[in-house]
Amino acid sequence: MKEDNSIIRLRQPGSVEDPLTEIAREGARRMLVTALEAEIEAFLEGFVEERLADGRQRVVRHGHGPERKVQTGIGALELRRPKIRDRAVGVSTGEKIRLTSHILPRWARRSRSPDALLPVLYLRGISTGDFQDALSALLGPDAPNLSPGVIARLTAGWEQDYERWQHRDLSARRYVYVWADGVYLQARMEPEAECILVVIGATPEGKKELVGFYVGRRESAQSWRELLIDLKARGLAVAPEVAVGDGALGFWKALDEVFPGTHHQRCWVHKTSNVLNKFPKSMAPTVKSDLRDIWQAETRGDAETAMDVFAEKYGAKYANAVACLTKDREALLAFFDYPAEHWDHLRTANPIESVFATVRHRTVRTKGALSQKTAKLMVFTLVRAASKKWRRLMGANQLPLVVDGIKFIDGVATNDAENRAA
Repeated sequence: MKEDNSIIRLRQPGSVEDPLTEIAREGARRMLVTALEAEIEAFLEGFVEERLADGRQRVVRHGHGPERKVQTGIGALELRRPKIRDRAVGVSTGEKIRLTSHILPRWARRSRSPDALLPVLYLRGISTGDFQDALSALLGPDAPNLSPGVIARLTAGWEQDYERWQHRDLSARRYVYVWADGVYLQARMEPEAECILVVIGATPEGKKELVGFYVGRRESAQSWRELLIDLKARGLAVAPEVAVGDGALGFWKALDEVFPGTHHQRCWVHKTSNVLNKFPKSMAPTVKSDLRDIWQAETRGDAETAMDVFAEKYGAKYANAVACLTKDREALLAFFDYPAEHWDHLRTANPIESVFATVRHRTVRTKGALSQKTAKLMVFTLVRAASKKWRRLMGANQLPLVVDGIKFIDGVATNDAENRAA
């Protein structure tokens, strides 16, 4: 079903700082647009056999009503109610057919359950059974016109979008950098949590895109392998220059098998957390400062020196912490071989961490209400919505140099002669 963006426009005073609210608001907007369209289509289907003497359909769409403000839990929404036209008026003496919207009644100025509208529509409006509850929160428990068929039409579009996205052609795409991570979600009545694997990529123009989305039982090498092989089979032939991720060995093993030329960059946020776990909490501020001296160093040489100092300082008493850090020395410092403008992007898997923070926040609030299918679609929808707000890479003008194979030393490109001689 094609979305009519002209039906609903959100106008909020000032800018919205909370990205969770922005994502939820966008989800609610889409669901309301789809619900209004589904309602009028279901109404028209009930009169599809009604014809005039000349063969024309008796009841047809007739634009939209004037905009009016309806107060909801997220402020005033400016809505336009779809209208129908009974062509038999003035031709026959029968009763005029009228559309009474149960989603947006003719004189409504306030939603019946404004505080529940946004989270319920957005989070529980995916599976058929839950969507019944979602609209009931808005329309009331006795609202008619909420048959399973109507609800199925509302949710079918989400599933179709997901299926189309999963089978899209990637032969024309290239990603210079990729970020990979996974999150575990415990769906309703399921014996074990599902692991949702996500890959985000940066194009040569510096735009971040959702590249891969896979639901498996655990973050294993096999699960990552299936995801990466699927991407390659759909046309992603050129290996990314760098992959950024945490310490999940399954991902790195699968990456080396499918894209063996891709360099590893370990996430410093994850590594810092892993190292701190091996120290007393009272030492956390000092240890974090020492680690910061490594990843914020100006050159690889300075970083190597700072890491050696860290090992000497803590090695005698906290050998496990030092081993945790130094065993990934090369992967932690790989970013020095790429443009300095990209270091902030490459040192962390934050593009995915921030999205998963949203996912965890939403799924915790709907604990016990998610089936496997609902959880998958909800996470996919959240990630796709969040992707619209992802910022472009800083220093995007450096990406063509990376694509061309120009070497960088401590974040600075070598000149062409030096590069060719190397």
